[in-house]
Parts: sequence; structure tokens; C-alpha cells
Amino acid sequence: MTDTHIVTIARHIIDEERRHPEARGTFSDILTDIALAAKVISRQVNMAGLVDILGGAGRRNVQGEAVQKLDEFAQEVIYRAMDHTGYLCCMVSEELEDFIPIPDKFPAGEYVLVFDPLDGSSNIDVNVSIGTIFSVYKKITDQERGSLRDCLQPGRDQLAAGYVVYGSSTMMVYTSGSGVHGFTLDPSIGEFILSHPNIRIPAARLRPYSVNEGYALRWDPGVRKFVQHLKSGLESGEAFSSRYIGSLVADFHRTLLRGGIFLYPADANNPSGKLRLLYEASPLAMIAEAAGGRASDGRRDIVDIQPTELHQRTPLFIGSTDLVDLAESHIASAGDSDVALADDQPK
Repeated sequence: MTDTHIVTIARHIIDEERRHPEARGTFSDILTDIALAAKVISRQVNMAGLVDILGGAGRRNVQGEAVQKLDEFAQEVIYRAMDHTGYLCCMVSEELEDFIPIPDKFPAGEYVLVFDPLDGSSNIDVNVSIGTIFSVYKKITDQERGSLRDCLQPGRDQLAAGYVVYGSSTMMVYTSGSGVHGFTLDPSIGEFILSHPNIRIPAARLRPYSVNEGYALRWDPGVRKFVQHLKSGLESGEAFSSRYIGSLVADFHRTLLRGGIFLYPADANNPSGKLRLLYEASPLAMIAEAAGGRASDGRRDIVDIQPTELHQRTPLFIGSTDLVDLAESHIASAGDSDVALADDQPK
């Protein structure tokens, strides 16, 4: 008989919790509240062409990037969904310079929420998929409302990580360390439904590599050698295709489901890399590892990097384990240079 039962994200989270007798429910409630915030953001993203929410907000964020109206909306939705629950001691956002203690008028909890409220929002007016990225840590200090130290934990200490992709459908993907699960939003009932249980990065014969090759002349020689190796085909004759969207969540989502590798290496203009360690690289790295893949900065696992500042940047190589390993070997063989040779720079 065909199994036709429906598993909502709330039910799935509860079922996961039952496998851990020591769980108290708080952690599950955090994930449920994030899912609620994602529904609100999804609704607004889907209406963006009909309401006055496209375009810039007239200011720049701590990264020096133009803030979009949707960035501000998503930031406020997530903050308001999480600030009063009593589950968190503090939050930290890619949009704000400092960590965000829970206001004194609300109870404080034992967890830290790290999030990028709307990754890739500058693409919304051309109808490209965008997303939200998040992760959860346990508080490690005795500060009631958290401290900078509670926020600056390595990715290996994440309790959960996930993302929401707002595209042709809205999908939330998360892991709490034991498997990666994807849920598609059914707008007719307003619920995230389990659609992709136990996601594993596939080892397909035809795999995409994803990178902005417009920056190739600024890359380290080892990175250029690696990409050229993919374009030429591996010794096994494996074929690769180039796929690059330019929206991190969308590019990673494809890599998670189809296999291959996404890379955003350091270059001459960004010798420390461009992506944010806390808000982007570490959460996606936890997901990749839980799905059988890897994430590296080109020399070491992303989840082993100890952050020293909230908006620290990093190179990122993420996807199928064998390809991340191969990228590291090409970089190592090319020496320790972090940027392309001067003679290769565009004049």
C-alpha cells in the first residue's frame, strides 16, 4: 500500500526530538519559530513585484553593501520572531555590526542564533532565487544575555544549521547533525512538508562546478589549475558542466541535490575571501558534512576555523568530498600564494 501520510516540519522536529530523551523541547521550538519567520519572508518575497519593497533602502550595511528593502524586512521578521521567546540569549546578523542581546524586558535562554536574513537579495528584481541562512549554538559563557565569545564559536560546535531558498517554490533545509532534511512550503495549507528526507550529496557521473570565472585572472594559480582540470575532465573521463547562478543559497542548493562543487576562492582583491564565515560558510559546511560532503577554505575544514570577529571572511570550497579534496591538492601543489601572480593581473 502506498504511504501517503504527510509529515510537516513541526511533526518532523518533534519526531527527531523523541530520539533524544535528554531534549527539553526548547531547541525544537527555535527551529519551529525560524520556519514561521521563513513563511512570512516567503510571502513578502513572492509579492515583491506588487508592493513597494523592491530596490535599495538608501544605506549600507556593515559589509559596505547597499541594503535592500527586503533585507531590512527579513532582518526585522527574524528578530521579532525570536526576541521574546525566552530560548535565546543573543543573536547575531550579517546585516548588523554587533551581536544583539535579548532585550531586558524578555527572558533570556541558553542558545545563540546566527543568521543571514536574506542572502542574494540584490537579485530579487531579476527573479533569481534568494535565501535565508541560519545556525544555532549553545551559550558557553555565564553571561545571562550572551557575549561576543558566545557568538564566536567554530562551526564544529553548531547544534543545527539550515537555509531557506525562495525560488519557484520555497524550501527549508536543515540538519541537527543526524541527516539533512528538506521541506517544501505548500502555500495552500501554509505548511512546510517533508519532501526531501535524508539528503545525500550524490556521486553522479555528470556533475556541475559552480564559480564566477570572471575573476579567474585574480585567483591563486592552484585554483586556476583546479578549474582548468575540471574543464578538461578528470582522468576517469568524468564530465563536468559549468553552472553558476550568483546567489549562494541557490548555488549551494543545486550542489547539495545534484553533486559537484561550489567555490568562491580568495583573489587579489579579496585575499581573505569574500563570503562570511559565521553567517554563510559555517552553516552550509555543517549541512554539507551531514550530507556526506565537505567544506574547506582550500587548506582546512571550514567547521574547524575559530572565528576571531563577527564579520570574518573566508574562501569556500563546498560540495562532493572528492572534489573538495582535489581542490585542496591543487592549491597545495601550487605553493602557499594566496593571490594570483602580479603578471596575471588585469591591467
